[in-house]
Amino acid sequence: MKKKIAILGASYLQLPLYLKAKEMGVETIGFAWAEGAIARDQCDRFYPISTLEKDKIFKVCKQEKIDGIVTIASDISVPTVSYVARNMGLIGNSINSAILCTNKFKMRQAFEKNGLKCPHFFKVVKNDDPKIKRQTLSFPLIVKPVDRSGSKGVNKVFNFEKLISAIGTSLSESICKQAIIEEFIEGIEVSVEVISFKGKHYILTITDKITSGNPHYVELEHHQPSLLSNEIQNDIANETIKSLDALSIKYGASHAEFIISKKGIYITEVGARMGGDFIGSDLVYLSTGYDFLKGVIEVALNRFEYPVKQWVKHSGVFFYSIESPEIGEIIKKNKFENVKIKSEITREYLQPLLQSADRAGYFLYQSDSKLILK
Repeated sequence: MKKKIAILGASYLQLPLYLKAKEMGVETIGFAWAEGAIARDQCDRFYPISTLEKDKIFKVCKQEKIDGIVTIASDISVPTVSYVARNMGLIGNSINSAILCTNKFKMRQAFEKNGLKCPHFFKVVKNDDPKIKRQTLSFPLIVKPVDRSGSKGVNKVFNFEKLISAIGTSLSESICKQAIIEEFIEGIEVSVEVISFKGKHYILTITDKITSGNPHYVELEHHQPSLLSNEIQNDIANETIKSLDALSIKYGASHAEFIISKKGIYITEVGARMGGDFIGSDLVYLSTGYDFLKGVIEVALNRFEYPVKQWVKHSGVFFYSIESPEIGEIIKKNKFENVKIKSEITREYLQPLLQSADRAGYFLYQSDSKLILK
C-alpha cells in the first residue's frame, strides 16, 4: 500500500518536495492558502487551509490516515508539523522544540543556557518599551521580528531615532507582535545543512553566503561547499551539533546560521527545516550527490537511511535584484551555459530590496570550482 504524507505549504519553495514524493511513489496531501499555491496541482489532494490552523489540519490528517507530515523552507509551519505528529504518534520534533525553533527570543535563551555564543539580545513588544531605556545600547544594532524569515522586517540601525522606527516595522511584520534587538556582529555569514534521525545529526555541507549588507541583509548568493579552512569548518560543525541539541531537534532537516567574526563563531538562528533559496532543495544534491528531499521524506515516514555523499562539486545560486542587476544580463544572454542548471527571471521590473521576496530571478549552477562572475 502507498505511504501517505502531509506537506504543509504549497508555494514554489515546497514544490520540489511534492515532485520528489511523487517520484518516490508517496501519496501527498497538501495544505496551504489557495492563493499562490502553485504546487497544488502536484499533490493527490489539496486542502485550502492555512498552515497555522493546526487543529483543522490535524482533523484532516486523521481522516486521511497519513503516515507522516513534513514541511521545508517554512518556519511558520514547523509548530503545526510537530503538533500533528505528536498527536498522531508520527515521527517529528516535540512541540516545545518547535516553539524554540520559531521564536528567535526563546531560541537565543536556549543558546545562552547551553553555553553557545550568540549576539547580545533583548525582546520588545512596543516602540516605547521600558526595556529599551534600561539597556546599555551600543550601535549599530539589528532589529527583527521574533517569528519571521526571509529578511522580512529586518533592519540595521545606527541611532536611537532609527531604532524606534525599525522596532515599529518589525512589530508590524511579526505574527505575535514581538521584536528582538540584537548586537551587530561583523563577519562572514554561513549556514549548515543537516539531517537528523533519533537525535543523531548528520552534517551534509556548509554554505557560504553573500548578502546585500546594510540595512536589510537580504541574501544575494549562496555557494557550496564552504571555502573556509577545515579548522573553522570543524568548529562550526561542533557548534551546530550543540545548537541542535539545545533546541531538542531530533528529526528531519535543519538549517543553522552563523557569523564568523574576529571575536569568534556566533550562532544566530536555527530553522527546524531545510534552508530556502534552493539551498536544501537543490544545492545540497548538486554539491554532494545526497538526495536531501528524499531523506526528509524518509525521516517523516520512519524509514531513514544513513546519508551517503556521492561526489564533491561546487554549486550555488545568484539572485537577480536591484542590488545585483548583472544577474539579469547573465540570464537574458545565456552566459555560463556550460555550468547552468536552471535560471529564471520572475519579474521584469526591479524594486527596492527590503526582503527576499523583492528579488526578481535567479541563476543556479554546478561546476568543478566556485563560479565567480566578476
